[in-house]
Amino acid sequence: MSTLFTRSAAPGVLYDAPGPRARARYRIFGVLALLGVAGLLWYTVSALADNGQFDPGLWDAFQYTTVQQRIVDGLLSTLEAFGLAAVFSLALGALLAAGRLSDHKPVRWAATVFVQFFRAMPLLILIVALYYAFFAKQPMWALVLGLTLYNGSVQAEIIRTGVNAVPRGQGEAAYALGMRKTQVMTTILVPQAVRSMLPSMIGQLVVTLKDTSLGFIITYHELLFVGKAIASQPLNAAGFPYIPVVLVIGPLYIAMCLVLTALARWIEARGRGGANRRTSPAA
Repeated sequence: MSTLFTRSAAPGVLYDAPGPRARARYRIFGVLALLGVAGLLWYTVSALADNGQFDPGLWDAFQYTTVQQRIVDGLLSTLEAFGLAAVFSLALGALLAAGRLSDHKPVRWAATVFVQFFRAMPLLILIVALYYAFFAKQPMWALVLGLTLYNGSVQAEIIRTGVNAVPRGQGEAAYALGMRKTQVMTTILVPQAVRSMLPSMIGQLVVTLKDTSLGFIITYHELLFVGKAIASQPLNAAGFPYIPVVLVIGPLYIAMCLVLTALARWIEARGRGGANRRTSPAA
């Protein structure tokens, strides 16, 4: 009788490779999953078609210069809020990370309470509270400050973890040479931690970019707010252009996130290349 699993003959493999029956079962599960996804997609497309969402007339709105300009303005507003929140959150993250790594217990505790509080606070609640409490006439700053407080707290943990990941011997050797903690942090620990921190930091910036869409809740005219306004306008007998708006606005968000992700990979690759050049033996 054939066994369900056969041990792989490849050296160094620490698990059992699936046998013929297991592989056949995986193929069946894969086919069933594919059929399920295809059925769900067919049902969704059919429901949208029945509601007239694929009517060519729904695209007429995007022929108007005013609509095109509104989309461009919404994109610029999104990038403005993201740019400010990105800079402020990185600065706040560096400050909070320094506090979390401080030798002074009150400073360390205060930074810890701040970080834990704003990491646990739901971002939408934070933005809405800031809007109604302080920035009812300036929704952009409610969005920027909310993004800064939340993402700055997350960035602080990324920075702190990166610094702590540097081997302890690096800092101990610097202290043995008589360097102060500020010198050790700025010249020894942080430069070595940057390579490991940057991809995660930029990954969090991608989250910051996507979270700018929460601005539509407080009537900030960012990209999602503009898309919602366009989709809520009926186009005569064609109805509301929900699907065309999604097909226009969605790729813009995806493109911006892909650019940041590509930047993170490029920086990570450069960091690995620089490290390899510095550690390569002399010819």
